[in-house]
Amino acid sequence: MNESVWTLGPDTPEAERLASELGIPLPIARVLINRNITEPESAQRFLFGSIGDLHDPFLMAGMAEAVDRIIAAVERGEKILIFGDYDVDGVLSVVMLHKALVTIGAKVDYYIPERLKEGYGIKEAHVAVATERGALLVISVDCGIRAAAFARRAKEVGLDVIITDHHPPGPELPRALAILNPTLPGSSYPDRSLAGVGVAFKLIQALLARKGKERQIRHYMKLVSIGTISDVAQLRGENRLFVKFGLRELEDVSNIGLRSLIEACGLKGKKISEGDVGFRIGPRINAAGRMGLTELAVKLFFSATEEESAVIVRQLDELNTRRQAAEEKIFKQALDRIKKKELDKNHKILILGCEEWHRGIIGIVASRIKEAFCRPVILFAYDDGRAFGSGRSISEFSLINCLEECREYFLTYGGHPLAVGCSLLRESFPDFRKAANGVADSRITDEQMRKKIAIDARLGFSEITGSFLDSFALLDPFGVGNPRPVFMTEGAELVGPPQKLLGRHAKLFLRNGGRTFEAIGWDKGEWVDDLRAGDSVAVAYGLRFSSYQGEERLSLSLEGLRK
Repeated sequence: MNESVWTLGPDTPEAERLASELGIPLPIARVLINRNITEPESAQRFLFGSIGDLHDPFLMAGMAEAVDRIIAAVERGEKILIFGDYDVDGVLSVVMLHKALVTIGAKVDYYIPERLKEGYGIKEAHVAVATERGALLVISVDCGIRAAAFARRAKEVGLDVIITDHHPPGPELPRALAILNPTLPGSSYPDRSLAGVGVAFKLIQALLARKGKERQIRHYMKLVSIGTISDVAQLRGENRLFVKFGLRELEDVSNIGLRSLIEACGLKGKKISEGDVGFRIGPRINAAGRMGLTELAVKLFFSATEEESAVIVRQLDELNTRRQAAEEKIFKQALDRIKKKELDKNHKILILGCEEWHRGIIGIVASRIKEAFCRPVILFAYDDGRAFGSGRSISEFSLINCLEECREYFLTYGGHPLAVGCSLLRESFPDFRKAANGVADSRITDEQMRKKIAIDARLGFSEITGSFLDSFALLDPFGVGNPRPVFMTEGAELVGPPQKLLGRHAKLFLRNGGRTFEAIGWDKGEWVDDLRAGDSVAVAYGLRFSSYQGEERLSLSLEGLRK
């Protein structure tokens, strides 16, 4: 119970000022301060922002050139090929841009590489795909920023290229007609944290504005919200607005395929949360790409009938079930190997590989292992003499920087500080692992590998009133950059004996300040053995809302507990 490090945000005068000027409870103001939202104006935008707060898309470098070229292609009847990625972010970017281009009268086709055969990104050989399909303009979505060879070859054959991406660039920028990427050095765009769908959305916003169809932009909020959540993008700035209003739009869906998917997730007629998207909707779309059948996910959104979409959704469900089974198998195998070899005691970065592991699934497993051991993880699947890796990291260690320092070993690599993908010759694997361990040993401290619970504010149970919950709701949606708040209550009394649910979870009833709440410690069943009725404890927790027989219930989701 006491293994984690608890950190409590400081009490500051700014919090009291925010609480006073905005008329919100002090603990909610402290949450804002801990998100580095310190001024009343920025807090007002964060809590009450509207679609009107979206930035002018033409502030993004390259936007005017991109829009001019696309409009010219439409007017001349030229075919446009959209080149996308196989994850949720890439798939929905393709779907959104395809629909928008058709709306303005374009001739459009799309291409997504097959994950297990072609790998990630646009390669020089893909120029042939565009020419064979008769395209004169290629627009990349969620990829392309490292496609320098493709851009060079495209120029040689008279093919124009527009790149929309959000990944960091490599050593050479592609010589494209226009590059839309807010992460580029020197970019003056106000928001650098857009996902791939966010960048595609800005292009769509600009195109519709140029064509006098601005009112249609709200219809794209549904898909951009799903892509933004699924890509685990920061929910600040425009991303927050995309998700906030996109989730509302998901309550009334006209697209046949999306409606069928929502029904299959058991969400018909319900208020859809970011958790529903992240754990139900997104994984079903992602399963197609992970299992090598990306085309299935794209077709869902172009379904013409309920019958067609129902068949596709059933297939996606089956793929997701297979994905879950494979994920669990890989996770157990990796866990067994780590424990048997005591890798967690000797290594600050965990790097493992196996012939049996599925290339499309190891990234999810890497994320789970990272959470379990609080350190970066890269898992590899071996195939045909090569090792294909997917990694996840803790916030204190940039995995992409680590790969940069080990770049001599790779055939390909790319990604972010927290998530990467790479490939290398299998014979290079031991040398890479040794080099990466050297980087991690020099950068990661033992303290950084301890689980941390960041507490936003102290909160007495008597403070959890209706007006408090109304203000709390304004903080939603939660995610990266705006994590679900964690509160701390000291001197809570355990009412009655603790219970163990399903052999895994701890269920407690806690009383403080004259109020009693049910509290669940998920996957913390071992706590029950150390607790007795009447114990006085300090608890760190989030607020959890659920519906039971049409009534909304509030309980506490325990992050930590100390006697």
